[in-house]
Amino acid sequence: MPALPLAHLSWALADNALRPACDAFFLDLFGAETAYEMLVTSETEAMGLDREERLMMVGDTMLIPIAAAGRGADPESPIGNMLRRSAGENRWLGVSLRVADLPAADRWFRAKGFKLHYDPGMENNYFLLARWQVMGMRVEIMTGELPNDPRLKPGWNPGRWASDHPLGIEGLQAIGLSAPSLDEADALFAGRLELPALGRRFVATDNADCAAFDLGDTVIEALVPRDPASPLARHLAEIQGICSITFRVRDAAATHAHLASRGFTLIGDPADRFAILPAQAQGRTIWFTGNDVPGYPPPGTRMTTPAVFPN
Repeated sequence: MPALPLAHLSWALADNALRPACDAFFLDLFGAETAYEMLVTSETEAMGLDREERLMMVGDTMLIPIAAAGRGADPESPIGNMLRRSAGENRWLGVSLRVADLPAADRWFRAKGFKLHYDPGMENNYFLLARWQVMGMRVEIMTGELPNDPRLKPGWNPGRWASDHPLGIEGLQAIGLSAPSLDEADALFAGRLELPALGRRFVATDNADCAAFDLGDTVIEALVPRDPASPLARHLAEIQGICSITFRVRDAAATHAHLASRGFTLIGDPADRFAILPAQAQGRTIWFTGNDVPGYPPPGTRMTTPAVFPN
């Protein structure tokens, strides 16, 4: 498979009333930059808008918390029900990946045996792979541009998060998935999806065996728990799919000290990787590390070079 640039990571909120506090957390603590905010107005509701969301940049990574609103507030709304059903601690909607030619990508994925879903009216913009097909991770394959995406503008420089912000974020190192076995992860990601395998290792902070796969500008880490009573094992049993993300930081000790000074409860190991307790981080496990992993791509988006599939 060609390198697939990560367009965004998204998750659902159970109630739109929770969205302002969630957005404020990332705007304040992470210095997130708003690329675009989609809001329900009388005009957009008349057009059928069924959700509200803020597209936020943390370095090169776009994060999107989404809540049902407008027509999505209707108990019969399919999108609204999907969002409410998908909300919860460390339950993510999934990833969006950018391609140059949607029909060519369609043919490639169908040839690999995947079932594709198109939302009505969006057939020229994206298709979806349901969670059950990608080890619990919902995948959107998109073409075109996201609203006001700064990564596609001349002069975009995410370096201020590393040099000027107290967290010192250099970029997204990995997306962690709870996985049933390393062999199944290999068969899916290296086999059917043809992602380059980056090897296996033990991840102490999750007490898990890990198989890593190169997505292009970040890494998929399939994490298999060793302890059946661990949070990762519970995630695998109850949710499966994306369980965490990891940011590479310039100075891990300084990042740890800054978060502690803000009064957050921290988990993990400052010498390895650490995170804010998810209950204090809008239900997300977001790891920080100052360590490189051999073979992982350096931080930096490839959004300007979408994946090209053979015609």
